[in-house]
Amino acid sequence: MILRKRPGIFGLFFVLRGSVIQVIWKQLVAVMLIAVAVVWAHQRMPGTVPALDFAPFGLIGIALSVFLSFRNGACYDRWWEARRLWGLMIQTARDLLRQTVVLDGTPERRRLLLAVVAYGHRAARQLRGRPGEESADAALTEAGRIVSGLEREGRLTGTEALVLHESLSRMAAALLGCERLANTPVPFAYTLLLHRTAYIYCTILPFGFVDELGWVTPFAAGLIAYAFFGLDALADELETPFSDDQNAMPLTAYATAIEIALRGGLGDTDLPQMPRPVNFVLS
Repeated sequence: MILRKRPGIFGLFFVLRGSVIQVIWKQLVAVMLIAVAVVWAHQRMPGTVPALDFAPFGLIGIALSVFLSFRNGACYDRWWEARRLWGLMIQTARDLLRQTVVLDGTPERRRLLLAVVAYGHRAARQLRGRPGEESADAALTEAGRIVSGLEREGRLTGTEALVLHESLSRMAAALLGCERLANTPVPFAYTLLLHRTAYIYCTILPFGFVDELGWVTPFAAGLIAYAFFGLDALADELETPFSDDQNAMPLTAYATAIEIALRGGLGDTDLPQMPRPVNFVLS
């Protein structure tokens, strides 16, 4: 996730970290080179390389903008839901810290909360496609086993155990929601349609500008291509909120926040440092 202050008016044009320009620069160069070739060919062979009426390009551009905005909205909803689910996971972990005060000072409380800490770290690795030998579910199952054992021994009332089990269930449901996002992308046919339309539109766009703008055509075509390809690339990043992209969720930071909260509540002093942005990127 990019964390930085908004740059000034001049700095806006030179920011690379977090900008989609790093992803789409090849497409922009290609569109501008095509535009240069179209202008050169039209000026020398106007009968062979004709100019086209810009009106249809305007209508197609409006339609394409609407479709891109719909896709960006759908992808942002996925990104925001991922943030909401991890927020729920962090909140529930803190709830568990308070709910286990009745076990204060017992080894079972430490084992229970450390299992939840392990759950957070394993869930982060699992969602990024780097699972370890033990799954996140195994950690949560261990926590549930501890709660059930304490209830059988009479050290927790039925109500206290039920509250703890409900909190563990919320954490499991949050991870399930994250797995659903990770395993169910935006329908490919919809994405493919927008990709194809954007590429075709930006490729033939110089023919609509060449008569009116002349050698300014490459710059105008490049600017429009930057908007369309940039929105498309940004939607691709938002669609996968658990990837290693710059705009993805900082899962390591979220898991570390859970560890700091729970181990700090247990009285541990050798707590990990909260991750800080490196080159404005929080992982």
